[in-house]
Amino acid sequence: MGLTPMLRAPAPLPAADFSRLRRRAIFEAGKLDPQVGDHETLAAYPLLLEPGVWAGLAADAEGLAREALAAEAELLTRPELQRRMGIPPVVRRLWREAHRRGPAAAGPRVMRADFHPTPTGWRVSELNTDVPGGFPEAYPIARLMAEYHPGHEPCGDPAGALARALVRGLEPGSTVALVHATAYVDDHQVMRCLGDALSSAGLVPRLASPTNLCWRDGRGFLAAAPRGTPLGAILRFFPAEWLPGAPRACGWEHFFRGARTPLSNPTSALLLQSKRFALAATRLRTPRPTWERLVPEAREPRQVPRRADPDWVFKPAFGRVGECVGIRGVTPPAVQRRIERAARWSLRRWVAQRRFDSLPLPGCEAPAHACVGVFTVDGRAVGAYGRVAPRPLIDGAAQDAAVLVPRGEGTP
Repeated sequence: MGLTPMLRAPAPLPAADFSRLRRRAIFEAGKLDPQVGDHETLAAYPLLLEPGVWAGLAADAEGLAREALAAEAELLTRPELQRRMGIPPVVRRLWREAHRRGPAAAGPRVMRADFHPTPTGWRVSELNTDVPGGFPEAYPIARLMAEYHPGHEPCGDPAGALARALVRGLEPGSTVALVHATAYVDDHQVMRCLGDALSSAGLVPRLASPTNLCWRDGRGFLAAAPRGTPLGAILRFFPAEWLPGAPRACGWEHFFRGARTPLSNPTSALLLQSKRFALAATRLRTPRPTWERLVPEAREPRQVPRRADPDWVFKPAFGRVGECVGIRGVTPPAVQRRIERAARWSLRRWVAQRRFDSLPLPGCEAPAHACVGVFTVDGRAVGAYGRVAPRPLIDGAAQDAAVLVPRGEGTP
C-alpha cells in the first residue's frame, strides 16, 4: 500500500486476522453494525499518521474549536444571522427567550473536525459541533487494530476524555442520561461506548430517548422515576434540529432554555453545525484565522454560475454522514441534477462549498480516499478516527478505519 507525506495505509489484515478482529470489535468494543446488507463497515487496515502529523492536526483542531466557541457566543446575540444560517424559527425563538431568562446549563463540549488530505495539505470539510460520532472506532476498535501494528497506538480516547471532563463537575455515582435516537443501531453503539466510559469514571449511565425524560423546576429526571434523584447531567446524541419534532409533553424545550441540568452538548452547538455558518461568518466580528486557512470558501447556491458547477460541492445545511452531498462527476448524474435543483430553489437549506482535490491513498489495489476526524473536548484534542471510501465523497457507504500514530505520540 502507498503513502503520502501525511498518512499511509498498510496492507489489509489477512482474512483470518480480520475475521478475529471483527468478532472482537463486536463483543469487546460494542461494534453492533460491522456489516450493513452486503457492505462491510470496518476497513481491514488502519490509517497510519506519519511521525509528527498528529501534533499538527491536534493543534489545528484545537484552533477550530476555540474559534467555534467564540463565534457561537457572538451568534447567540445575532438573530439576523441565525435566520440566514437556516436555524428553524422555533429554535430561534427559544434562544431569544434563553437570552432574556438565562441559557440552559452547559456541560463539556465535544467537537470533531473532519480533515482530508489534498495535494496542498489538509483541508477541513466540516466541523461537527452538535452530535459527533465515531467514539467506538476512535479508541476501543483502534486499540484492537494496534495489536497488529507494533510500534503504533491510538491517537487518544475521546470517550474517556469526555467522561473525565463530565465527572469533574458531578458527585460520584451521579446518574447521566444518554439521550439518543433509540431506533438507530449506530447511535445506540455510540452511547453504549460512552456509557462504558462513564461507568469506569464512577458515574451511572442510563440509555434514554428524549421522550424518556421529564422536567421539574428545570431539573431533568428519568420519566420512570420522576420523583427520584434528579439527573446529574444529560449527554445528547440526538440532533438538536430533530428535538422540535418530539412530543411537547416530554419537555424538549428545556434543551434550548431553562435547563438546570448540565447538557452536553448544549443545543447552541447547532449554530456551528449548520453548513451555512460559513455564509454568516463573514459578518462576524470574531476572528477565524484557522477556519479561513482550512475550510473552503462557501457561497449561496444561486451565486454559483452553472458553468462552474464542477468546481463546487452542494450540501444541505443540516445534512449528516455525507447524505445528499452533490459533487459533479462523483454523484450519479440523475441524483446530482436533483440536488442542484433543490439547492438553487430551497432558500436557506443548502450551501455551495468550493471543491478541493481529495488525495487518494496511492498504491491501493482500488482507489481509496481518506478522512480523519479529530475530536476535541473542551478545546483540547483527545483522539481521532478515520473513514475511507472508493470515491472522493465520504458518506454512509464509507468504511470506518482506525487511526494510529507512532507509539508515544498519542494523546494521554
